[in-house]
Amino acid sequence: MMGALQFGILAACVVLFVPMGMAGWHLSRNKMLFFSGALFITLAVGVHLTPYFPSVSDVISSFSSPAVVLEDRDSCTSFLHDISWDDNSIVVSDFSLNSSDYGEPWAWTNSTSVIACGFSKLGRSDALDLLNGSWVVIAGDSQARLFILALLNLMLDSTEMESVRRDLFKRHSDYHIVIEENGAKLDFIWAPYPMNLTGLVKGFQRERQYPDVLVMGSGLWHMLRFTDASDFGDSLGLLRRSVASLLPIVSEFGSDGPVTGSVSVQSPHMFWLGMPTLINSMLNTEEKKEKMTRVVCNAYDRELDESKLLRRLGGPFMLLDIESLSRSCGSRCTADGMHYSGVVYEAVVHIMLNELLIESRQRIWG
Repeated sequence: MMGALQFGILAACVVLFVPMGMAGWHLSRNKMLFFSGALFITLAVGVHLTPYFPSVSDVISSFSSPAVVLEDRDSCTSFLHDISWDDNSIVVSDFSLNSSDYGEPWAWTNSTSVIACGFSKLGRSDALDLLNGSWVVIAGDSQARLFILALLNLMLDSTEMESVRRDLFKRHSDYHIVIEENGAKLDFIWAPYPMNLTGLVKGFQRERQYPDVLVMGSGLWHMLRFTDASDFGDSLGLLRRSVASLLPIVSEFGSDGPVTGSVSVQSPHMFWLGMPTLINSMLNTEEKKEKMTRVVCNAYDRELDESKLLRRLGGPFMLLDIESLSRSCGSRCTADGMHYSGVVYEAVVHIMLNELLIESRQRIWG
């Protein structure tokens, strides 16, 4: 707006003062009128064509503004895990604490790209607004349980969280809650093996009810109980094929209109909880130390990549990379080499929420 106003004032000044200056140079009256008329017409045409070209203010700001704006929002997703840790603010004794109890134990890095993307830690009201009326399903093992604990810790007050902790940590059980303030439904499904996740997805398809946000993860239990990376990969392949049912379904039309029973749904936002970095020397049983070695972990990671579940490899799930975050946080963030401090899962929650903001904008601007 200001750029157009300033341009109009400049044009008026040119039209007014240039002919006056030329008159002062003793040009003939006819020449001066011809020139001022041509100048006025040229400026008028230019003003009318301006909307079809980049505004003057945009061009100027592209050179003068110190901030970099990333137009390709997909590129921002690749920077979401660029997080640094404050060693002095991390406590591992209680997994249920959040950053308000620590101070500021983590933050996005200060790189130019990260700053340009404008990531932010969402407050309680922002998280409630973002997930307003949504159905969020989180399925997996203990890592998924710690993840939903961090999400609820953001969305609920401290009094509500006391009862949540008691109910959520009942061993190997599901958990359901409705947030009264925004109508969001959150379900935790105990599903430690890939075949459990596949069964859950088939249930969505059978019931024709699809969550808005789906967070899944698996690997630790399969690694401990089966220790067979190839079987894990095969199971992930079955899961990927089942997840195809959650992709957008377009209504089919017959010659007389829509086919009875056809549906049209929007694909859920899908996230895959990666396994944490396992510190073998800190694992609390000999069986875990024997079976959950770095070699075995690497084999399971390869099978995950080869399954093509992850979006970066053409699949439907965006990776929430707990492995890289827990590795950068280090041994100071874990008491047993497997389950990490609550701040790690809090960081993962904020990564997911910022990705939801990116995806929402993409669907709007589409």
